[in-house]
Parts: sequence; C-alpha cells; structure tokens
Amino acid sequence: MDYATLKAFKSAEFEGAADGYRALGNAAQAAKEHVENTVATGMRKSLAGEAMEASQKQLQALAKNFHYAVTECHVISTALNGFAHDMAAAKRKLESAVADATADGCTVGADGSVAFPAGRKPGADKDTEGGTVTGSAGGNETSDALERQAANIHPNPNYGKAMAYADRIADALKEATDADAKWEPKIRALKADDDLTVSDKDWTDVTSDTGGVREAADAYLDAIKPPPENNWPQDNANWWNGLTDEQREAYISMHPASVGALDGLPSTVRDEANRTVLAEQRAARQLEYDAWLKKEPEHYRPYISPVTGREVKGAMVPTDEWKEWEEKRKQLENGYKGMDAIQSRFETFTSESNRPYLLGFDGDNMGRAIVSIGNPDTADNVVTYVPGTFAKLESIGGDMDRAVALQAEAERQDGAHRTASIVWLGYDAPQGIMTDATEPEWADAAKEPLGDFIQGIEEANHREGGVRQTLMGHSYGSLVVGETMEMHIDLPVDNAIMLGSPGVGVDHAKDLNIPPDRVFAATAQNDLINLAPPIGKDPLSPKAYWDTFFDGDAIVHGTDPTSEDFGGQVFEVPNGKLPLVHDWEMMPAHSQYWEEKPLGSLGKIVTGGRP
Repeated sequence: MDYATLKAFKSAEFEGAADGYRALGNAAQAAKEHVENTVATGMRKSLAGEAMEASQKQLQALAKNFHYAVTECHVISTALNGFAHDMAAAKRKLESAVADATADGCTVGADGSVAFPAGRKPGADKDTEGGTVTGSAGGNETSDALERQAANIHPNPNYGKAMAYADRIADALKEATDADAKWEPKIRALKADDDLTVSDKDWTDVTSDTGGVREAADAYLDAIKPPPENNWPQDNANWWNGLTDEQREAYISMHPASVGALDGLPSTVRDEANRTVLAEQRAARQLEYDAWLKKEPEHYRPYISPVTGREVKGAMVPTDEWKEWEEKRKQLENGYKGMDAIQSRFETFTSESNRPYLLGFDGDNMGRAIVSIGNPDTADNVVTYVPGTFAKLESIGGDMDRAVALQAEAERQDGAHRTASIVWLGYDAPQGIMTDATEPEWADAAKEPLGDFIQGIEEANHREGGVRQTLMGHSYGSLVVGETMEMHIDLPVDNAIMLGSPGVGVDHAKDLNIPPDRVFAATAQNDLINLAPPIGKDPLSPKAYWDTFFDGDAIVHGTDPTSEDFGGQVFEVPNGKLPLVHDWEMMPAHSQYWEEKPLGSLGKIVTGGRP
C-alpha cells in the first residue's frame, strides 16, 4: 500500500459499513423472532390441517433464512471492524512518524520519502546540503547496525534522524499492506448463494467464514476484554454488562460456543449463540452422513455352507464390509437425532410460556444440551431436571417431553406465576447399569458445572423477591444433584427432588444444605433401582434382578433417600408395571414419575407447595 492511500484511508467509513451490516443483522434477528414467536405460534394455536402444516414449513424455511442472514451479517460486521482496526493502527503509526518528522525539521513527500535540511556536524567547517531518503520496512539487528554506521559516516547530522523517520513510515505502510492482503480474501469470501434456500453447505460455509474472520481479527478481538478465566457466573455477568452492543455481537459471532456456555448471561443471548452452533453442527453431520451413504459397499454375497464349503444356491448374506459400513451409518444417523429433536421443539411450541431456550449445546461424542421450556430469566419458579443413566443427546427428545409436561403442570396449578422447566444434560451420563452407574466419577465431574449453572440462573434472574429454584434428579441424576448440593454450601436451591434414586451421595437430607423438609424423594415399588447393589458388592445379573425382585433392599450411593433414616419427605408413586425388559430406562416403573399423579406432586413442589 502506498503512502497516499494510507494517508487518505478513513476507518470511519468501514466502521460505518460494519454498523450497517450489524443493523441489518439485528433487523433479521427481529424478523426471525417475529416469525417464530408470533406468526408461527399463533397459527399453531388457532389453525389445523394440511394448509397450516404447509404454511409452517414455509415459515420454518423463512426463519432459517433470517437466521442465516443474522449470522453472516454479524460475521461481515466483525470482519469490517477488524479490517478498520488493523488499518487504523497502521495509520496512527504513519501519522505519528510524519508528525515527529515535521516537528524535527524534516518534510515528508507525497511518496513517503523524507527530506532533511542542511546541517553541520560539530567541528565541520561548513554546512552539508540536505537530501531525501526512503525508508525500508522490517529492519533487523544487522540492517539497523548498518544504518547507524551510515548515519555516523554521513556529514549531515540530519541524515540519521531522517532515515529513522523514513523507516517508521515504511513500517506503517508495510503493516497496512499486510492488513490489506490478509483481509482481502477473508472479506471477499463472505458472500452467499444467489438463492432463497439455506442449505447444509451454506451453514458449513458459515463455520468456515467465521473461522477465517476469527483468525484474521485477532488484534481487534484482543481489544475486547475477554470473559473472566474463573468462569464464575457473577463475573461472567459483569463482563457481559461491561461490553458495548458492537463488542457483544462481535463476540457472539466469533465465539458462539463460548458465549453459549457462559453461566450468568441472559438466556436470550445463550440461546442465540447456541442455536448458531446447533445449525452449524447439524449441517456438518448431514453432509458427513450424505458422504458416507455414497460409500456403501456391496450389500450381499453368496452364502457358503460351513458344512459343505459350497455356495448355497439362492442364499445371500450381508458382507462384512457392509456390516461395518452400516454400523457407522447408524452411528452417524444417531448423531443428529437429538439435534433434530431440539430443532423440532423450536418449531412446535405454542406460546411464550413454553418457548424453548437452548442454554447449552455440544454435539460431539455423546453430546450435551441444556434446554429450558420457558425463560428462566423471567420465571418465578425454575426447576432443573438432571437425567440419569443412558442419557445422551440422541435421546434428549424424551427428556424434553418430561420438561414440557412438568412446566405445563406447574403453570396449571399456579397460573399466576411463570415456571421454567429445564433439562440439564450438561454432563456425560453413565451408559451402563451394572458398570458405569455404580461409580460416582460421572457425578464427580458434573457437580461443579451444575452448581455454576444453578448460580447462573440466580444471577440472570432479577425478579423482585428472587426466583424459587428446584433441583431434580432422576436415577443416576439424583446422585449428580446430591453431590452438587453437598459441595455448594450456598447454592440458591429451595427444593430438591430425587426420583428413582440409587442414592444421592450423602447419608442425611440435612447434608444437602437446605432444610430437610424441602428435600423430597419417591421410588416406585416395582422400580428395579430398589435392587441396585451397595458399593463393594457385585452387581446382580439381569436374571438375579428378576429372581430377587421383591427381596432387594440395598442402595448404591449412600442412604436411600426414601428411607426414614434419610430424614427427607417421601411422596407416593402408584405401583408401576413390572419390568419386561432389561434396559433400565425402558423399564416402566423406572420411568413412571411423569405420569399423572406423581406429576401433580412434582408440580406442587416446584411451585412451593407439598405433595
């Protein structure tokens, strides 16, 4: 970049363009919310039939278009601000060098050269005429030493200082040139297809665009104060409140996963960030799945009899290659089932009271998600439900159904107050009944993040009089709840509920740091959790579970919370069906706590009453 161009550069013009894209993105965000939260929900509440379903699909596509526009506009805004920031830094260096040169009696030419006046060294008989020098950028020890030597030899004492100013000008020009070269391909890449369909490829392009801009905008982003390293909810909230709107949107656009995971931030902010992560990861999974389908090997091969060693005419069996391919295909398919369930929830809610908010999301490995039915920032009652053994992202649909049912029941019982019902799958749950679930390590890893989440709700909810919080654990999730409440002495929890619990990690309700009469537990008589072996004893086989069903009285992780010794409040659950399968979560009695009568008891507890 030449001297005249950098001198004439106006960062305000690019910052103004960035503001324009940011405003456009905000308008798209408002339009998206209006489509999702007013138009689509209103139709679902009052209309039915094929025409309504077709309209819903069109509205969903429109909302998706707006979402894509929001994300790309904010990325472009950040890119333009990043470019302006880098160029402004180079221009400041140029202006400083020119000002210093002028003040020292030198003149800067239109090409960035520096003219120095005549001068005389001490002891010389006469002045040496002046001259003009051009600097070079990126000096090193050797070149700097040579320039100092040349300045010492030169008869005009002004030569050395002119060279120094010229080098500073050259450095500023090189910095601007490098910034321009860095940003030109990044900004040029920020363009969309000229159609109205937001494809999976479009969303993966968003991921690529974001990564490219984030890498280039390091200096600009470094100028924004990062979130606190301690990740304490109150400090997170203070950090967020201290940012400008421009800085907030830049941080969301460049670090959506990080913002979405910050406890203490407003639920609307976390939801916006996490829904972008969801859209990007869902698109990536679909493209990976589609690519894998194209690699399908030969499905069948002739069957060779192991007795005769000959091919059996007309008999075919799957090839080993196909079996391996099919296993991975199912894994890939399962990998986005939970994502689709979450997206479906956004496309089926009917009012502001049961609007979903995505407060946490990570699609990797078993997957994690935190979904609130209702806004916890404005709710009078918030219940956070921690699922147990076998919980993972692909099966979160069922857990969300439970959250929806409890939210509706709580507001049915107490219509004067709002209730938010949260599924907290913010940990890796154990995936084996008689192996993983007998170990506390899964709960050990979950108790700190769950505690921070609960504290974050308190921080983000500023209702006068505070929010009533209930922490509820089902199955192994009750151990997570127990360990969390034991660890955090001042956790803002008013009620604790343990359902089908294998123990909560403590011996008495008072160890949970709330009044024992606000600790509630229930276990169905036919729930096989009653037969969970105590620590130190071998787990029972499936047959042994069945054979000893009515005789088991052991519990795994501490005192049974439904026992008198525990000291809490026990409420009744009607006897469920006897188990017919050995899949723990599929056993009817282990999952009956959301049926009508126990659900009514849960609703009473959540709203401050007693079952």
